[in-house]
Amino acid sequence: MDRSLIEQYANGAGMVAEAIEGLSAAEFLAVPVPHTWGIGQIVMHLMDSDLIGSDRMKRVIAEENPAIIGYNETAFATKLFYEKQDFAMAAEIFRLNRQSTAIVLRNLPDAAFARVGTHNERGKVTLADLVTTYVQHLEHHLRFLRHKRQLLGKPL
Repeated sequence: MDRSLIEQYANGAGMVAEAIEGLSAAEFLAVPVPHTWGIGQIVMHLMDSDLIGSDRMKRVIAEENPAIIGYNETAFATKLFYEKQDFAMAAEIFRLNRQSTAIVLRNLPDAAFARVGTHNERGKVTLADLVTTYVQHLEHHLRFLRHKRQLLGKPL
């Protein structure tokens, strides 16, 4: 396990808050690319996904081959009132969760990153796989968020 991946994960903690600085309520709800999520929905998705990701990682660390259950991100976005949420609070929850989870990851021995869980859709996944997934997931969605800011005339 390349332990620099843990630091990449930890360094992502404040990136959501930084990416949404200066946006108005209307800009969070705007959909500058039709048939995609707006910035607020991306923020909520990142928070929900990271909370789920932390749970998955902790289960793999603490339990023997735990079940890892997939979820329907579109259903979350449409049924959990994302449009009514406090996006700055979601970014703060994201930050705190990442920081807390990073403490756990930093204290693990290298061998722990080979521990596995079984995802109901993807099969066996290691703790290292999960950390990699959530580092890449944040980067993936931040690219979309930054692009949408540009389209709204609010580049970073």
